[in-house]
Amino acid sequence: MVGPSRPQFVLFGSSIVQMSFSHGGWGAILSDIYSRKADISLRGYYGWNSRRALQVLNQVFPKDAAAQPSLVIVYLGGNDSMGPHSSGLGPHVPLEEYVANMRKILVHIQSLSEKTRIIVLSCPPVNEEKVRGNASPYLSEVIRTNELCGSYSEACVKLCQELGVKVVDLFRAIQERDDWMDVCFTDGIHLAAEGSKIVVKEILKVLKEADWEPCLHWRSVPTEFSEDSPYDLVTADGKSTLNPSEWTFYREVQWD
Repeated sequence: MVGPSRPQFVLFGSSIVQMSFSHGGWGAILSDIYSRKADISLRGYYGWNSRRALQVLNQVFPKDAAAQPSLVIVYLGGNDSMGPHSSGLGPHVPLEEYVANMRKILVHIQSLSEKTRIIVLSCPPVNEEKVRGNASPYLSEVIRTNELCGSYSEACVKLCQELGVKVVDLFRAIQERDDWMDVCFTDGIHLAAEGSKIVVKEILKVLKEADWEPCLHWRSVPTEFSEDSPYDLVTADGKSTLNPSEWTFYREVQWD
């Protein structure tokens, strides 16, 4: 741990979390937005479902930790929602059990501290045609449909509303873009840069509108070492310096 202390944001879930620093991913974008403001920790596990997440929950989020996260962003459900395999193996988790597992996960995170906030990302849609076209000789057929994704997303949203947890309905948000099937995914399942931008936009909207104290929206979080300094870049007239600590001009998107 390095100091001084910044708010800690943890991204927790399956491959959409693990890969969130790839392909212009939403985790990388958040890390850029919160540079000098918060530390983003990645706890994503490719292929995992809610059962496996429960198995490690106390290790990832120990209740006796010296410091608890300010924000946890949770994504689980895409693998749970896969069609079941005839062998009984694989990541599929029945919908009722998925909801029960998510309840346990969210209640545990809520118990970490009074200041630990949660945002849940629901199951996004998939490009079914592209998924079918990406069949692997090493894997059994992957059964992913928007009917299944939609039912798990809806159940996740309802659970979060019941628990008073902030939730981003990714199944709805991604499909609001007309060309979502063509631009939002790398393989029909995982997010491309355009899909990740939607995720970031929705997360920032939640952070801006939430009545949390302190506010965790990036514009409200203090910038580390933001004081003026004679060592900053010198202005054109040569008479003073210009503080660059809040510059954002280099970003592809000027986030609200």
